[in-house]
Amino acid sequence: MAKIKCQSSTTAQKRATQFFTDKAEYESELLKVQTVLLKVQQDIFRKKRKLIVILEGCDTAGKGGLVRRMSQYLDPRTLHVYGIGKPTSDELAQHYLQRFFARLPNAGEICVFDRSWYGRVLVERVEGLAQEKQWKRAYTEINNFEKMLSDDGVLVLKYLLDLSYQVQGVRFKEREQDPLKSWKMTDEDYRNRKKWDIYQKAFKEMTKRTSTSFSPWTVVPADSKWFCRTYILNDISKRIS
Repeated sequence: MAKIKCQSSTTAQKRATQFFTDKAEYESELLKVQTVLLKVQQDIFRKKRKLIVILEGCDTAGKGGLVRRMSQYLDPRTLHVYGIGKPTSDELAQHYLQRFFARLPNAGEICVFDRSWYGRVLVERVEGLAQEKQWKRAYTEINNFEKMLSDDGVLVLKYLLDLSYQVQGVRFKEREQDPLKSWKMTDEDYRNRKKWDIYQKAFKEMTKRTSTSFSPWTVVPADSKWFCRTYILNDISKRIS
């Protein structure tokens, strides 16, 4: 397995929080990386390349906000964003990877997955929705699936947004008090928080067993939304160019 590109040490977390001194500085940097990403998208279209971006992380890690900033100026005709939730009854009767085949990018397209096929070794594992033999087998199945994509010329970039338990608690309270965001909070969010240690164990094993030379994981500190957004958008541009 390849080494995980990990930015989540204590030093990195401290540096991430202090990365921007004010909102104006952040917005200036964000616009820069968005502009570069737009050029990258145009290059992907012209060269008929294929890109998949996978975003994983706990509740309130910032995946939705990142997707909004990522797609803000991109051409929607060649960008597809998939928010992956519970499978339908028909999908439950199929192999768990089957529903993702229909969402793979065509030539010149970018597909972003807000949660992905890694649900098999995360929520399905933790919540008992998959048998132990099923989710343990999934690590090999997923690696083979991504190797197949890589061999077909698809670049798969995987980001784990690493949020601390303390900051998640702050964000939960902020959402509860914000009338424009309170709808996002569900009973499931609170149940998941009670299983924090179990989910962290699943995240750790996931990154260890599925970080490969052709598709490594990048673990990014998510306590600072500003840092996380600009870092990932910049990293995508660098790795696709």
